[in-house]
Amino acid sequence: MDIGYIRVSSADQNTARQLDGVQLDQVFTDKVSGSTTDRPELALLRRSLRAGDTLHVHSIDRLARSLADLLALVEEFRTKGVSLRFHKENLTFTGQADPMQDLMLSMMGAVAQFERAIIRERQAEGIAKAKERGAYERRTADQGNAKIRELRDAGISIRDIAANLGIGVSTVQRAIRAVRAE
Repeated sequence: MDIGYIRVSSADQNTARQLDGVQLDQVFTDKVSGSTTDRPELALLRRSLRAGDTLHVHSIDRLARSLADLLALVEEFRTKGVSLRFHKENLTFTGQADPMQDLMLSMMGAVAQFERAIIRERQAEGIAKAKERGAYERRTADQGNAKIRELRDAGISIRDIAANLGIGVSTVQRAIRAVRAE
């Protein structure tokens, strides 16, 4: 089977450009940060892959922003007998060892990790400047949990709450469990 994995960082971002025109039997789409592999659709994808499948990903940074996570995922897919194709970088990984591909993967993964670090640095600088102007108000866990409770009480699904707030499903689940424990 040809399987696609698409990831954007927030619910309002468009996924249409990723894997556009690629014939796929199944597609898994996450709308969460790539800073962790704790993503609901990635977890489903990992359980679904079978030997002989080909996994298509637009670019390396869509799969992982951490070099360690990227290398672990690629090795997991290789072990399962799954081919992995990164379209933007025009790299394909099969179950066979290829030192040149491994080098390219490590270099590209390091670039993705570097980009993530730069994003976080810029974010921290922006927050510091906003604090100086008195324009920054950090949302507390209680405020976030209250919003999650409000949406859940309105009958909205956990997945829809996560997408609406731009957070992970596991974050919503933890907040709901915390409310039940109160």
